[in-house]
Amino acid sequence: MSADHDRPEEHDLGLGHDLPTLLNRRRALGLLSGAGLAAALAACGGSDETASSSRTAGARPSGGGGAASSVDVAEGEVPEETGGPFPADGTNGVNVLTESGIVRSDITSSFGEASGVAKGVATTIALTILNMNDGDVKPYEGAAIYIWHCDAQGRYSMYDQGAADENYLRGVQVADEQGKVEFRSIFPGAYQGRWPHIHFEVYPSQKAAVSASDKLRTSQIALPENAARTVYAQSAYAGSSAILARTSLKSDMVFSDGYSLQMAKASGSADDGMTISLSIAV
Repeated sequence: MSADHDRPEEHDLGLGHDLPTLLNRRRALGLLSGAGLAAALAACGGSDETASSSRTAGARPSGGGGAASSVDVAEGEVPEETGGPFPADGTNGVNVLTESGIVRSDITSSFGEASGVAKGVATTIALTILNMNDGDVKPYEGAAIYIWHCDAQGRYSMYDQGAADENYLRGVQVADEQGKVEFRSIFPGAYQGRWPHIHFEVYPSQKAAVSASDKLRTSQIALPENAARTVYAQSAYAGSSAILARTSLKSDMVFSDGYSLQMAKASGSADDGMTISLSIAV
């Protein structure tokens, strides 16, 4: 792998590292009991999960048929996590959010003065943003989400050697009336010490996102194991299979304390493209 993320202190240090920041967040992480979120998640859910890891302890149980009140799902706001050292949101050096062109659905290519294109398995990232304010769960129309992730070689644009002059695999989208956003990207590679993942930040509006202000939540999406194994068999992901074999959700510094609200669903194939989906409540 080209990226050097071997030392934990150089990347995502987990919730404990960011605790002082978390204590000042909009509100503490809350859990909602009842059928409201279950109904919303059932209405916004994606395709069936392909990952065996999503069926292990801590994973969201799959919902059955029948009334929403009978669906057995983990309920609550997505947990706050570290943004890591490569957010490019102005908190650690560069700020891509204030650049013209950051609001876009296709994040495979760089924009502005950069011209690189990230190579890898085509992936649609389909997310649904839910508003849990005051316990009234509903689609968060108008909310903006900024996502970023590494390339097939485990490198982060704007930071890592070989990708520092690029800004690909970063973008902002605004949720529609159903709370949905969709990005066209590639499947992220694996790098030492971390389970395959996607970073994101949620803002109350596009205006807030592009000014990097009033952030509501910073968190990460865990990618299903079976999907990752399928993708990492491709030549563009040299080294990722070996790294994945040495990594587990239980040892991951972010997901080891639970990932039920962060484990995405996946469908598709390496040849035809993958789809990653998740409902995110804030």
